[in-house]
Amino acid sequence: MDFIRVRASADGAETISYWTGDVYGWQDDDGPHHLFGFEGLNVARAVETDGGWRLLTREAALYLDPRDRRVLDTWTNPFTGREAEVQHVFNDPVNQRLGAYTVPETRLGGQVVYNVDVRLAYPSPLKVADYPENSASDTYRALELFQFFASAADLESGVPDVPCVFSWCRVSPWLPWMAMGRRGGGLVYHCRGAKVPEVPVRLRERVGEHFLHAPEQWSEPNMTSWTAFAAKAGRVGP
Repeated sequence: MDFIRVRASADGAETISYWTGDVYGWQDDDGPHHLFGFEGLNVARAVETDGGWRLLTREAALYLDPRDRRVLDTWTNPFTGREAEVQHVFNDPVNQRLGAYTVPETRLGGQVVYNVDVRLAYPSPLKVADYPENSASDTYRALELFQFFASAADLESGVPDVPCVFSWCRVSPWLPWMAMGRRGGGLVYHCRGAKVPEVPVRLRERVGEHFLHAPEQWSEPNMTSWTAFAAKAGRVGP
């Protein structure tokens, strides 16, 4: 499966993907506003199984001041005027099963582009009745839109780990820690990244050694910002 070699490595070696970008937000009658910078990493290990592949990953990301790109620990919400503690992303695990479907690809000259469009709609771990300030709906709805760009020559070479760059766009509800209640609107993440041999020092130091390595074994369920918030509040497990 060529996409495995682009997304990770077919020989089971760890690969690091680094991204940087920005987060925008709007209300039904206001915005969009440039709320955050955003940078993070995902460390992946691909394991072949009888039914395809398992992608074992964990990821971490930091919310940044949109002007000077410093890491934020607190944030003044421009929509509510209230200060919030920033809850950065520390998701472990973020695992996937691949191989049950063909990843769409497009040939553009000497490049091959794989697009992965993830449409999400499932019961929210943050029920409005339990989290009226942190959840707008009992159903979590979002879009995760990825494009992975690789050289056709690299793919044809047969190497297990194909270099790639990628883009990522996410359309999602307000983050729970923003305490937006049931206000209309939401967030758009617009990021770009690449497989890298190492990540920037600031990010590496903030996330710690654990998030610089992929999981060794499959586990579930996956961690998200919503389940992490609920776990911190003491309502559900990871």
